[in-house]
Amino acid sequence: MIQLDAKIPKGPLADKWTRYKSSVDLVAPNNKRKLEIIVVGTGLAGASAAASLAELGYKVKAFTFHDSPRRAHSIAAQGGINAAKNYQNDGDSVYRLFYDTVKGGDYRSRESNVHRLAEVSVNIIDQCVAQGVPFAREYGGTLANRSFGGVQVSRTFYARGQTGQQLLIGAYQALSRQVSLGNVEMYNRHEMLDVVKVDGKARGIIARNLVSGKLERFAAHCVVLGTGGYGNVYYLSTNAMNCNVSAAWRAVKRGALMANPCFCQIHPTCIPVSGTYQSKLTLMSESLRNDGRVWVPKKMEDVESIRQGKKKPTDIAEQDRDYYLERKYPAFGNLVPRDVASRAAKEVCDEGRGVNKTGLAVYLDFKDAIMRYGKAEAHANGMDYNDSVLVRKLGTKVVEAKYGNLFEIYEKITGDNPYVTPMRIYPAIHYTMGGLWVDYNLETTIPGLFAIGEANFSDHGANRLGASALMQGLADGYFVLPYTIGHFLSKDIRTPSFSTDLEEFRTAEDEVRNRLSSLLNIKGDRSVESFHRELGLLLWDYCGMSRNAEGLKKGRQLLKNLKEEYYKNVFVPGEMEEFNPELEKAARVADFFELGELMMVDALHRNESCGGHFREEYQTEEGEALRDDENYAYVSAWEWRDEEEPIEHKEPLVFENVELKTRSYK
Repeated sequence: MIQLDAKIPKGPLADKWTRYKSSVDLVAPNNKRKLEIIVVGTGLAGASAAASLAELGYKVKAFTFHDSPRRAHSIAAQGGINAAKNYQNDGDSVYRLFYDTVKGGDYRSRESNVHRLAEVSVNIIDQCVAQGVPFAREYGGTLANRSFGGVQVSRTFYARGQTGQQLLIGAYQALSRQVSLGNVEMYNRHEMLDVVKVDGKARGIIARNLVSGKLERFAAHCVVLGTGGYGNVYYLSTNAMNCNVSAAWRAVKRGALMANPCFCQIHPTCIPVSGTYQSKLTLMSESLRNDGRVWVPKKMEDVESIRQGKKKPTDIAEQDRDYYLERKYPAFGNLVPRDVASRAAKEVCDEGRGVNKTGLAVYLDFKDAIMRYGKAEAHANGMDYNDSVLVRKLGTKVVEAKYGNLFEIYEKITGDNPYVTPMRIYPAIHYTMGGLWVDYNLETTIPGLFAIGEANFSDHGANRLGASALMQGLADGYFVLPYTIGHFLSKDIRTPSFSTDLEEFRTAEDEVRNRLSSLLNIKGDRSVESFHRELGLLLWDYCGMSRNAEGLKKGRQLLKNLKEEYYKNVFVPGEMEEFNPELEKAARVADFFELGELMMVDALHRNESCGGHFREEYQTEEGEALRDDENYAYVSAWEWRDEEEPIEHKEPLVFENVELKTRSYK
């Protein structure tokens, strides 16, 4: 029986991390040089971890399935990174960031991990500025901040709409320096396909060279997974198309637990689906809700006129617009958390007021922001602030400076000029709060196997606040893992390097080879892509923005049927030992089938609504999420057992520093 021990340090919440750092077991510099660490994934979490561990003196092997670490999906993050610096002097603090994160996650996260994240956040910005990350600055040269959903302070640091890219370049520079010094061996175009355990501990991986197709063995004293989330199980998502769950799922197959897999985030500001031909969705940053106002027409005749092309959104009079977020949630308005904004958009579209041909879109309008900024600029420059043409021109320049690249992306995809015509947006699958269960040390239930960033479950509960993904990735990589991994490795300073000739490595490689060969030998007549698309639609319909018990039971059976057909009728061309992207996809989709089933099992077990998990049977009279703290204030950590029912292990969540109460943004 697996025993869950979160290993939370004793003492007051605000002192836990400080006390931990002062008392944790250390590895002396001369011993670090004898120890090897494998880091899989080179996004923000993986790259920062590999660079930091190598800087400390460990010998690091880093793996990415991209041609360069700079291709990692972290570059797609647009809006910003949170930190409790209180530069705006608007009442922010470490405790407020901690509280906002716990509340935003609908009280389903571990207090100790979240408080540590809030503490560490203040160091991240200094680290990144020192690396040369070009954060936006105020006129006087100080770093600028903007607001994000779910909070009432401005704590988000940003670099226009390219924050993830700029932060990743900083981490990549640090990693590249260690590569040039010989402290990191970089393996590009390598995909991890299994974890190797020796005497119960993670001591290596099996990876496939994606260019030659050959399977290769790699050994180390421990393994770190920074491999991102599993949103692409839905096929259509804001994730890059190569994003997958396979590294984490291979760990699950070896005994790690998957925690809260049904907690998936729906992002409210995505460009709507335009047709069945699409394989990817494009996100418009949540930062746009700083200045954009979300609305739909009040009158059905206006909705019909817009859909038929007889009216433009700019033709709808102000009094005929329903700014529904401002109406329903006056305290936060357009800056409610993502799960709340997404459900509100679904609600008005379900009423029939969606504003595109599919009926699945709402407007994000910048007219008021442009005019507000324009008047301020006219005032500041002694111009006529009553000249609407001048004001619009000046305001457009201000908005362009803040969000220009995002507006360019939108116009290239849709053909509409968002400075003039409101953007059309609709919710879509984005981030996954679920992930590998880890303790306070970021260690999974497999000793020596660590999970960082989006690959673990630990910080965001049932809903992630905007601009917190970059914060967690860099916190784990730069400031947390370098301490906690030493606790494990301090017991291994006399352990020699492991040989890849061990029986455990041979067995694992054979199992990987057999798995890939079986996919190649099916020789059916359906493409991997067609199965993935059908799987994603099935999950969206039955385990998407809302779920219910009947649908989850039906969806699970449909998924099982589709999985059975997959193993009878999928066609994977080519050979194993060659460049074969279809084989890569086939293995990933096979893992998605099992994960998708576990997501439905988890969603069916959790008889409550919280954050991104909205069970239709459990809602307030006003349609808000209805939590059940008496019965479900715990982490569901699942043990996968192939053909048998998964086993649920529970980690109780204890709230000593925040009051459990129904979230309200009104």
